[in-house]
Amino acid sequence: MSAFVREQLLRWAAAVPVLAIVVLVFTWGRSLPGFVIAVVVVLLAGAVLAAVHHAEVVAHRVGELFGSLILAVAVTIIEVGMIIALTIGGGAKTQTLARDTVFAAVMVTCNGIVGLALLIGALRRHVTAFNAEGAGAALATVVTLATLSLVVPTFTTTHPGPQFTPAQLAFASVVSLAMYGLFVLVQTRRHRDYFLPVATEDDIVNVDEESEPPPIGAALVSLVLLVVALIAVVGDAKIVSPAIEAGVEAAELPQSVVGVVIALLVLLPETLAAARAAQRDRVQISLNLALGSAMASIGLTIPAISVASIWIHQPLVLGLGGTQMVLLALTGIVGVLTVLPGRATLMQAGIHLLVFAAYLFLAASP
Repeated sequence: MSAFVREQLLRWAAAVPVLAIVVLVFTWGRSLPGFVIAVVVVLLAGAVLAAVHHAEVVAHRVGELFGSLILAVAVTIIEVGMIIALTIGGGAKTQTLARDTVFAAVMVTCNGIVGLALLIGALRRHVTAFNAEGAGAALATVVTLATLSLVVPTFTTTHPGPQFTPAQLAFASVVSLAMYGLFVLVQTRRHRDYFLPVATEDDIVNVDEESEPPPIGAALVSLVLLVVALIAVVGDAKIVSPAIEAGVEAAELPQSVVGVVIALLVLLPETLAAARAAQRDRVQISLNLALGSAMASIGLTIPAISVASIWIHQPLVLGLGGTQMVLLALTGIVGVLTVLPGRATLMQAGIHLLVFAAYLFLAASP
């Protein structure tokens, strides 16, 4: 990346969050025409991209593995903010929004992003390689978290309906945080080599300006702008929430599609980052980003939404329906068969992408 391109990117990433905050101040609590809503949507998407850009700058400063964690946590904060913004005042129709968004995030990451990364890697090398130990540990954590948080509530009997009792919800939240913390410990400390890219025979190590971490001053500026961007995302999401819900109703789509829209928007930068990593023969980093985001989406979002539900005063429906559970089980089985060999071809990439396509179709036509 040339110095000129980097400078222009930095200017854009600094200007968009500030502009989004200004627009937020002037539009908050007002009835807006369609043109203004379109402008807010564009700024919302730009603020998401800017937030992840600044998270990547900070991540580059602290190192690759910690960088993936920072990116995942930043994306999760955006996700939680958008869920809360859409849930407040949404009534009964938003009771399942957290479940739908988290499940959508799992399907997007474990099938969409993983499938895209494997596709790029396989097209580049025919057979793409990664660390089965690291990818397997991440997938096992995702499947366990998803089962405990999204499947078990459907079968509990203390509370009618697919809901946890307060005690069960607290237990699930603590377990989710503990499991996520354990994975972070394994990934960054005890077995960090399991999560580093696999070296290929013709790897050439190039030490250039792009590999140099940014100075501390630049990292601190990005940290401040990251906070500004996150505030802008949450606020702008609240502003456009009526338009999103109205669009879904006008198209006569299920309410769960709102969760799909949130997940696709929030995970777009993550998708781009994973694709760039795969193009550089770093499919392991792509898998770290995808599975790490799925893990954070469950392990951090569920506890955060659980705490927020105390003030929202609204039931929190987490249990998946039958079709969703079948897709989750299929995702787990396919994921295990993909990561165990530590190698993948176009076949595995195609299967993941087809499962993702099936999820999107069934979300719109259950």
